[in-house]
Amino acid sequence: MTTTKTNSGNFFEDYHIGQILKHTTPRTVTTGDVAAYMSLYGPRFAVQSADTFAQAIGYPRSPLDDMLAFHVVFGKTVPDISLNAIANLGYAGGRFVKSVYPGDTLSTVSEVIGLKENSNAKTGTVYVRSTGRNQDGDIVIEYIRWVMVRKRDFSSPAPQTVVPDLPSALEPSKLGSAVPHLDISKYDFDLAGSPYRWADYEVGEKIDHVDGMTIEEAEHAMATRLYQNTAKVHFNQHTESKGRFGKRIIYGGVIISLARALSFNGLQNAFHIAAINAGRHVAPLFAGDTVYAWSEILDKSEIPDRSDIGALRVRLVAVKNMSAEGFPLKDEEGKYKEGVLLDLDIWLVIPR
Repeated sequence: MTTTKTNSGNFFEDYHIGQILKHTTPRTVTTGDVAAYMSLYGPRFAVQSADTFAQAIGYPRSPLDDMLAFHVVFGKTVPDISLNAIANLGYAGGRFVKSVYPGDTLSTVSEVIGLKENSNAKTGTVYVRSTGRNQDGDIVIEYIRWVMVRKRDFSSPAPQTVVPDLPSALEPSKLGSAVPHLDISKYDFDLAGSPYRWADYEVGEKIDHVDGMTIEEAEHAMATRLYQNTAKVHFNQHTESKGRFGKRIIYGGVIISLARALSFNGLQNAFHIAAINAGRHVAPLFAGDTVYAWSEILDKSEIPDRSDIGALRVRLVAVKNMSAEGFPLKDEEGKYKEGVLLDLDIWLVIPR
């Protein structure tokens, strides 16, 4: 007797506007996850590295790295949203609302807010708003992303096109909620690795983060498993050998985490990602490629009612197999240059 109880994932025609997806498998994060994340990317921000440092300035203990929390929340969504995805295209309206600590349990719910069939009628773009909550029901992370998803039946009719209005950037008034009021007099800039504060950065300033990191096959597989991200394009060489690249691609979140870790060299005190204003995965990354990163200060803002911290709006760019010297991004026609992987617009929190 043959029975079908397995989940083959949603295809483009399975989605409809207003659809609510309650994702399975809540995840309790632990110090083991923190150690695994550090072994994969080597982030060095002091607040997330040492309980003693974090407690001295007002945290109860070191919070999780913001991107580790993001990946766990994101990973919950994959079986329902991007199991049959061709590519994760972009992000907007991302907000880190509340710090996550070891022992917290995270779960995610998504709402379909946009649909657009592509011109080839074989794929479509699905826009979702995903919300991650902790065990108390408090929102910890929320974001919008859009994904190119395969159709099950190429002849199925296209849905009505709905493309949501996406915010260009979050307001500074919404940026400080995840950071407790800090005692900056106890912030040890020597231990943090840099003397530079909010006032020391200028709009238009560009920073070559200098260091590079090569991603290995085993590392990206371990990272994606750590987040319980089940997308075929990252795991299944048997199927991907027949795909457009002939091999597995690296999960885009790995690129973000690598770029964020590399950005420590030049932004040592920018210890918290407050928001993802926009983001685009420009090109794929493969095992054996080496990632470099550079940043540009797009804006800076005070945060209302906060004299302890300020916000830097930063364009974080990752490139592969080339130095970030010269700050490669786009050519004279406005097209991304060869080797650019990631173009991410984020708000960072830094001591004043």
